[in-house]
Amino acid sequence: MTTLQSVPALGTHPASGSLPSRAETRDQLSKATYDLLVIGGGILGISTAWHAAQSGLRVALVDAGDFAGATSSASSKLLHGGLRYLQTGAVKLVAENHFERRAVSRQVAPHLANPLTFYLPVYKGGPHGAAKLGAGVFAYSALSAFGDGVGHLLSPAKAAQDVPELRTDNLKAVAVYGDDQMNDARMALMTVRAAVDAGATVLNHAEVTGLRFTNGRVTGAELKDRTSGDEFGVTARLVLNATGPWVDHLRKMEDPNAAPSIRLSKGAHLVLKRTSPWKAALATPIDKYRITFALPWEDMLLLGTTDEEYEGDPGQVEVTEKDTAQILDEAAFSIRDQQLSRDLITYAFAGLRVLPGGPGDTSKAKRETVVTEGRGGMLSVAGGKWTTFRHIGRTVMKKLEQLPGQLMDEYANGAVSVSTLPKRLPLPGIANPNAVAHRLLVDGPAPGPRMAADTAKHLATHYGSLSFDIARMANENPELAQRIHPDAPEIWAQVAYARDHEWAETADDVLRRRTTLTIRGLATDEIRADVEKMLGK
Repeated sequence: MTTLQSVPALGTHPASGSLPSRAETRDQLSKATYDLLVIGGGILGISTAWHAAQSGLRVALVDAGDFAGATSSASSKLLHGGLRYLQTGAVKLVAENHFERRAVSRQVAPHLANPLTFYLPVYKGGPHGAAKLGAGVFAYSALSAFGDGVGHLLSPAKAAQDVPELRTDNLKAVAVYGDDQMNDARMALMTVRAAVDAGATVLNHAEVTGLRFTNGRVTGAELKDRTSGDEFGVTARLVLNATGPWVDHLRKMEDPNAAPSIRLSKGAHLVLKRTSPWKAALATPIDKYRITFALPWEDMLLLGTTDEEYEGDPGQVEVTEKDTAQILDEAAFSIRDQQLSRDLITYAFAGLRVLPGGPGDTSKAKRETVVTEGRGGMLSVAGGKWTTFRHIGRTVMKKLEQLPGQLMDEYANGAVSVSTLPKRLPLPGIANPNAVAHRLLVDGPAPGPRMAADTAKHLATHYGSLSFDIARMANENPELAQRIHPDAPEIWAQVAYARDHEWAETADDVLRRRTTLTIRGLATDEIRADVEKMLGK
């Protein structure tokens, strides 16, 4: 085990040019009056804060937990058009999703997203025939202007070369299409950073304990810093409730008689060690509407997802034995048994999809975004999907622009309407990750060992050009250049960087969302203790 032997010697003081302290941020939040207070640091709230700050508004963003700490880091890690939506005839929706997917993966965050080829196996007796799926993937690629190639059918033999664990018994054909993949937590953190760069003030681990009212209207919130216990308040002209699964909880604070507006669907995933390299992902039809994924991700294999209505406490959602059995059973339709051994499971996680209230099967529900206004003037936004996070932020901003007498005068005083913002504002660190990885390898310190190739690639695809800041820290302090664990590419400089530049407050913030140690099953007690020392806990 590689551990950091002298964590205390590294100190717990932030590096120069780092974030303001939590006390400084609390003081700033409590003294200023903001145009917009966003409650909820999932991707919907983060995207709205980013666009609002870009528009010139004074924006604050708070979350009771970590940024992307719940649903937004529990996704299937995909930017996708939504192949299954073609089944319901939602052609326009698929085209719009593809437009957003391409914008994010090519212009906004090419350093954080990567193209992924999908194989859709057609088995004898399956829910769909080869001709239908062949036509489906062709139409799907056409709606993406063939930017990922032309959807087509492939022979089982060729597919098995790319996915050695593919089950070939009764396999008639394989349909091929393209989408994109990401690390959702990293994408969210970079969007938070973009919001801060545009002027937003943000604070995680800050729980709303009550709302502020002026003449019956919501004009801010009372908060408690969960790390220190300090209580403070934020005043704002408009409050946006973007708390995801907790959206109705906050609406009840505004109006105790508020009727439920959403329902929740639980999606569980498993992460497994791979028994062989995969050059493509599998999307296997389970029935007429559902698909189960097997995705090569972070050198691992990601399986899922489930889809069932959830009525419990959102904070208590977890993967059950039933979920695990279902995911493995469904994966076995197309994956050989040796890849599905429970001994290979390193991590399991579950998240909650927020769906509009109403009847029917959650697996057939559209991932719509719903914006409502409460009796106290608080706006609540819920729903949507990761692929369209930019579009959702712009949609909410357009809703804000339409509110009379609240923010319109701010626009008249020189703020920029969201409709005039550049269409493809890039996220921080934008760069060609291959070029970044090459420079990290070539430009290392002359004396001493050069950066390992897997570490360089990992940094380049998770930080883009910001990798050079991490490399500089590692060059200046050789202990920070050590791997956190010998079986993972991350180095200790990333922990220091997470502390000083990415709002990391807890070991989970670092190990689960700012690195991949937890999902690899490598977040040992010893490593957690060393991380907490570096965080000053």
